[in-house]
Amino acid sequence: MRIISGTMRGTKLFTLEGENTRPTLDRVKEALFSKINYILPDSIVLDLFAGSGALGLESLSRGAKKIYLCDQSRDAIKIINQNIEKTRTKERTELLNCDYKKALEEFKNKKIKFDIVFLDPPYKTDFAEDAAKKIVAENLLNEDGLIILETDDKEKVIKKIDTELIEINDIKKYGRVYLLFLYSKKN
Repeated sequence: MRIISGTMRGTKLFTLEGENTRPTLDRVKEALFSKINYILPDSIVLDLFAGSGALGLESLSRGAKKIYLCDQSRDAIKIINQNIEKTRTKERTELLNCDYKKALEEFKNKKIKFDIVFLDPPYKTDFAEDAAKKIVAENLLNEDGLIILETDDKEKVIKKIDTELIEINDIKKYGRVYLLFLYSKKN
């Protein structure tokens, strides 16, 4: 896995061994960042299920001002720390080792808001849908903030998202992966 564009282009990242994580493929990452490049400069980014931290670090490489990376796995946190060191981005990175509910509560209490939120948890869970609802309900998005949710079952996700609060702006398919681009209707 590597950073594909920006100031850290070509930097190889450490990854987690085993089947507990599923890195976003380069072609999916390239399509994703091509779509959001216009909002990346000076943005505040959250990667809530960070894994190796690749999406957040790619965001920094492309001009984000600050990233927040969260993962509850201690092994993931070790890998993320190695990647932060390798990319020399410690001063622009906040790392949380906790579950997503605790992280969102902390952001709410500290009044931290985001321009972009990546949600890419294990596919067989309801974590992404639950997190998206909490992010919107707790007003954790800046005006025009965007949630990008990765899934292999878009119908399940669409059914579980409260469409009174969340607007699905776009859906892109890459092989068996779907990216859903979500906005808050509150803004």
